[in-house]
This record gives sequence, structure tokens and C-alpha cells, in this order.
Amino acid sequence: MLGLWAGLCLVAGIFAAWLGIGGQAPAVTLVAFFLLVMLLFAARGVTESFSSRFGVAGAFLLGSAIFVFYLFYLVETGTFALARAGITAGLVFLPLTLAVSGEHAAPGSWQDFLTLAGVWAAVKFLPMHWLWAYPDGRPAYVLTVLLGVNVAAATFLLLRRMKGVGYSIGWGRGWGLYVVGSFLAFGCIAIPLAHALRFIAFSPHWSAWKTLPLTSLGILFFTAWPEEFLFRGLLQNMLSRACKSDLAGWWTASVLFGFSHITNGGFPNWRYVALASLAGLFYGWTWRKTGSIFASAIVHAAVDITWHFLFR
Repeated sequence: MLGLWAGLCLVAGIFAAWLGIGGQAPAVTLVAFFLLVMLLFAARGVTESFSSRFGVAGAFLLGSAIFVFYLFYLVETGTFALARAGITAGLVFLPLTLAVSGEHAAPGSWQDFLTLAGVWAAVKFLPMHWLWAYPDGRPAYVLTVLLGVNVAAATFLLLRRMKGVGYSIGWGRGWGLYVVGSFLAFGCIAIPLAHALRFIAFSPHWSAWKTLPLTSLGILFFTAWPEEFLFRGLLQNMLSRACKSDLAGWWTASVLFGFSHITNGGFPNWRYVALASLAGLFYGWTWRKTGSIFASAIVHAAVDITWHFLFR
């Protein structure tokens, strides 16, 4: 996993140099640290080892490290403000504090749902370009998403020690069939439906194909993986436990996933809600069959990449 992290950082560095982006060491350092945390806990045994060794203190230790790195970013870039530091401190430590209050409750407690909703709302609605003012707000989306994933990992993987999340990068027997089958089945339904709803139009972006490898990596790790962690590994998992029904958890999480897109492209975007809910059913099915958010994230990324390059 450390090798994967180093490889991604190297590719990102070469790509940034090719684009002529330089002189942004604090932002680069923060992205590298957040990415390291996100990937490291996806390595086999790391979460269990870290939790057993440090317990609840380990979650707060990670949260403190996240906050210290953010303060380093603010000071080094000359963008320090008490409001920025205070909001980020709340984003990091409020979920941990709320989770501690329900530490001994079964997974799917009201504290779990409130914490998850808070992390999602912060990533969705916080003024990210204000939080990450340097350099010109360009890495704001990536940094906000990675911050949310790091906080969720500290809260649910380390503090709550939630089981069945599937937070790992690996491959199992028969997963290829589930991933490819889910992607093709969704495409056969969603493309005609989206055309009928006038949501998409076939318009290949041939000039953008040279960026396909890097764009695909970005979509996988900064869009698909975080959303699958949130909506499948955590939300669908908790709903299934709370309802005592995998089917109810699967369908409810898929509908909520759809509604999380209602503001995309102008509120209320009901076509987006319908299609995202449908997509959520296929992503959730893949997660149920494989027990891994990595498998569902690949399907998710394949859908987004196809949409990005072949449709408008």
C-alpha cells in the first residue's frame, strides 16, 4: 500500500510538473499526508493492529495529526485565520466526540447516523475554496474529500471499529464477473433512460482521451472510493444492521445516494436523483456480493469515466 501511495504521488507530481504547477509545497504535503492515511488503512491488518494497540486514543491521535497538518498548511501559506482553524477543528473533533458518546452502542446507533450525516454535509456544503485558499482554491475539492475520508476512517474504523465495511484494496474470486456484470447491466438500463430523460447526449470528447489514465485515477480515488466508503461501507452497512434487513439497507442507501445529488446541476435535479438512485442499486449490489468498497468503487468509477468521456 505504501508502494501504491508512492506511485500515485509520483504520477501526480509528474502530471503537475507537466501542467507547469509548482511552488505549492504545503498543499502538496497535505494532499500526500491525507492520501497516505486513506490508503494505509486499506492495507490488510493495519486498522485492526492500530485499534488494538492504541484504542480510542488512536482515533484522537489521528484526528490531532490531521488538524496539525492543516495548521501547518495555513501557517506556511499565510492563510491562517481563527475561523478556518475553528471550523476545521470542529469538522475533525466533533465526529470523534459524538462517536465516543455512543462507543458502547451497537453499530447503527443514532450517534453513528448523525456523525455520518455531519461528515457528508461538511464535505458537500462547506465553503471549500475558503478553507483551502492556497493556491487559488485549486486543490480544494481533493483536499476536502480526503479530509472527510480521513475523519470518517478515524471515527468509524478506529473508534467505532465497525465491521463489514470492506475498507480494503484487493481482489477476490469471481469479483471480475460482479464488477463487469454490474457495469454492463447498469449501462444497458441507464443509457437509454438518461437519453429519454434528456439527461445525457452522446458526444465523445476525443481531444481529452490523452488524459484518460490520470483522470481515471482521480475519479477512482477522489470520487468513487470516498462515496462508496460513505454510502456503501458505512450507510448501507449501518442501515442493514439497524433494519435487520440487507434488502432494506440496500434500497434505502441507494435512494439516499440519489438524493445526495439533488443539488448537482441546479436544485432540484430530479433526473439526477433518479439516475443516481439507480446507480446506487448496482453499486450496492456489487458491495454486497464482494464485501469490498474497492469492487463497488471500480464500477462507480467506470460509470463516471464513461459518462465523462463519451457523453455530455
